[in-house]
Amino acid sequence: MAAALRIGFSPLASAPKGTIVALCDEGLRFGPATQQALGPVADTIARAAGTARFKGAAGSAIELLAPAGLAIDRLVVVGTGKSEGRTEADIVRLGGTALGKILGSAKDAVLFAETADGPLTANQAADLALGAQLRAYEFDRYKTKKKDGDEPRPDLRLTIAVGDVAAVRRAFARRDAVAGGVRLARDLVNEPPNVLFPAEFARRCLELKQLGVTVEVLDVKAMQKLGMNALLGVGQGSAHDSRLVVMRWNGGRKGTPPVSFIGKGVCFDTGGISIKPAAGMEDMKGDMAGAAAVTGLMHALASRKARVNAVGAIGVVENMPDGRAQRPGDIVTAMSGQTIEIINTDAEGRLVLADVLWYVVKRFKPQFMVNLATLTGAIIIALGHEHAGLFSNDDRLAERLTAAGLATGEKLWRLPLAKEYDKLIDSKFADVKNTGGRPAGSITAAQFLQRFVADNTPWAHLDIAGTGMGSPQTDINKSWGSGFGVRLLDRLVADHYEE
Repeated sequence: MAAALRIGFSPLASAPKGTIVALCDEGLRFGPATQQALGPVADTIARAAGTARFKGAAGSAIELLAPAGLAIDRLVVVGTGKSEGRTEADIVRLGGTALGKILGSAKDAVLFAETADGPLTANQAADLALGAQLRAYEFDRYKTKKKDGDEPRPDLRLTIAVGDVAAVRRAFARRDAVAGGVRLARDLVNEPPNVLFPAEFARRCLELKQLGVTVEVLDVKAMQKLGMNALLGVGQGSAHDSRLVVMRWNGGRKGTPPVSFIGKGVCFDTGGISIKPAAGMEDMKGDMAGAAAVTGLMHALASRKARVNAVGAIGVVENMPDGRAQRPGDIVTAMSGQTIEIINTDAEGRLVLADVLWYVVKRFKPQFMVNLATLTGAIIIALGHEHAGLFSNDDRLAERLTAAGLATGEKLWRLPLAKEYDKLIDSKFADVKNTGGRPAGSITAAQFLQRFVADNTPWAHLDIAGTGMGSPQTDINKSWGSGFGVRLLDRLVADHYEE
């Protein structure tokens, strides 16, 4: 199992032990407390830096083992780069970088949370700790054997030396809750599909009751009664029945309309009758990353007692090609009453979301709806793995989401919605067809979803196919499932919607 990371805080004046991690700006400039602690080895650091051509660039590091003059095991110096223009996301990444240099080798370490400009602020020090938490995540629960020569990764106690311990602890409490939500989302995405099928996903959502979240699970019979034939059609070929999970956190004033988040939860996607190629199909266990992000977000909001009313709703299905499976050419009637011609059974996520969007807007009348889905491969062609696609009917919501993405490093790029694209999904036989073909595939998918957003509700669709699974390996994420969306949406709520 993955080693545990325990984070604590101490004053900068504390005597270091074990491993020291020191931060330096370009030009090998240290903060005053760090400089005092390293005093006896200053010349050694300078010589080592010269030999290694280390100049303090962001993300770079040098290491000295058992440096003479200090009663420590190891010294790691991590570069922060230039101080001007350093962002919140940079600090979070720095925390991940610092932890990565000692993870697996140290048992006890002290990280000095100061630069040449002085101690990091309480929020910056807390962001540093958040980055370390995110970097420490590892999913290895199914590994029973280690490679020859591999030693178990030791548990690590990381003490972060800060200017104001009490202030940092307060600032870290929220980030610790958010990190818990990210870990939950990553766990869900990483789980194999024979373990995480719809009923099991719903059971894990029920565990949020321990945090004060109200959780309802609707089975097939309940969804049939509601007329959710679009969602149910996707899962009718699977041995695992579909579920709709509704999670509610009531942390705001009674009667205040909730904010709402909707997730696509296709636990495994074969493509159905329009079956996918075999190569890479194992990745389709991650086709529920949108639902995982919503679940992780609800965990985060409840854990930090967010002062907001929030609804998280996820449609959890499995898309399989047996004799009962939905066929190309079928026409289904969604909960909204709109009829949908099935052109491609592999365009299934939008069918799931269509019914869940309508259900949420009609039942809860939310302030806004944001849905997340690993919806289209086309978004990866357009944006790669660095940005998720953003589509919205509301400029203010889109701007707030974009700003939250820049702040957290979970970046979004807005793409257009227009009548010209909407015409591409008109059907000859029904109200709408579930795909408009290859051109503008991500846009026509968003146009489809927009048809199920009622009552002029502000709405945004995040296509996270390139960021939610098979995600880039970064200083704060070494996991196949990134948990993308949890920090982004928590930031949106914190900045604009808490009372």
